[in-house]
Amino acid sequence: MRHVVFVNPVGVIGGAERVLLAAVDAVRTHAHVTVLLLGAGPLEAALRERDVAVRVLPLPPVLSGLGDSQLRNSSKLRALARLAGTVIAVSPDAVKFLRQFRTILRELQPTLVHSNGAKSHLLLALGGVKVPIVWHVHDFYSERPLMAKLLRNVRKSVAHIVAISDAVKRDVETIRPGVAITTVRNCVDTQHFSPLEREATLPFRVGLVATYANWKGHRVFLDALARLPSDAQGYIVGGPIYATAGSQVTREELQSHAEALGIAGRVVFLPFQPDPVSVYRMLDVVVHASTRPEPFGLTITEAMSCGRAVIVAAAGGAIELFTDGVDAIGYKPGDAADLASAIARILDDEPLRKRLEANARMTAVRAFAPERFGNELREVHERIFNEKSPR
Repeated sequence: MRHVVFVNPVGVIGGAERVLLAAVDAVRTHAHVTVLLLGAGPLEAALRERDVAVRVLPLPPVLSGLGDSQLRNSSKLRALARLAGTVIAVSPDAVKFLRQFRTILRELQPTLVHSNGAKSHLLLALGGVKVPIVWHVHDFYSERPLMAKLLRNVRKSVAHIVAISDAVKRDVETIRPGVAITTVRNCVDTQHFSPLEREATLPFRVGLVATYANWKGHRVFLDALARLPSDAQGYIVGGPIYATAGSQVTREELQSHAEALGIAGRVVFLPFQPDPVSVYRMLDVVVHASTRPEPFGLTITEAMSCGRAVIVAAAGGAIELFTDGVDAIGYKPGDAADLASAIARILDDEPLRKRLEANARMTAVRAFAPERFGNELREVHERIFNEKSPR
């Protein structure tokens, strides 16, 4: 029987990991599946609940924290010095880890390896894997200069690339030209993320559901909230879940920003929710506030599936998910005044809000159902299995 091994660089559950869970569910219908996690966390339990075989090999801490965020806001000389020092410091641990990584892959004897993150892409290139490798790309690698350079120079390490949006596909083509790339948009469990009817009450509940990544627009959201009347209550739902140094804001920083704006009493902070369905159902308006182009925007589709009125920072892959004014409202990314205007428009116009909610649900069921995702992903794997000789 075919054996597909998924490799994921972390053990926490973020957007890419929810996609991983959906991918595992799809692939296990035609192959045996094992997931190799390069970090401990709740993802292991979620997989075992599905009766999926799991191996855990944590990355050394200094290696898990290595990323492009360390290179931002630094001079080239200082950045390169910091990077060189880090590489020297981790070399012994990295060699030991890579030896263990290769041993596990040999033991598993996969027919195909499906990599779910940039760090696992790189490690697999060094892991001596002799079977086809699929990269599942969730990011704009061109915006990550260190990772882009490394992935560009990895030779003959990938048979096929799955991009989560056409925007991501166009981006990754600049990094790995000549490799077959297929767009497979993410899915959402439309049965689980389903509407729960509730009447809007005062204060209106406007929320941002996102990890604390520093480009998710938390300050923009707070700035917009400060422009709204006091009957708009803000919710920030999320937390820091990744290890890469310099990549996240803190709750304390956001609370200080809210205090400076004079809206601390109108902002509720809720921790990261592994299952955010109850949060979406509680909100009247869900805001997507990313200040950089979003590769996809899973929170957008989840909120739409829950029948919520959604406001989207219209850039990148996010613009592929909705029709402006029909099933969501778009605004200029990073523009707090434009965001505040969009929120006020929905809160002041109940028929518009009701129409957005109904259309959002219909779009989610039509375009983002797991069945569509599973079929498209299985087609990619079948194409590779049927090739006469792997790349």
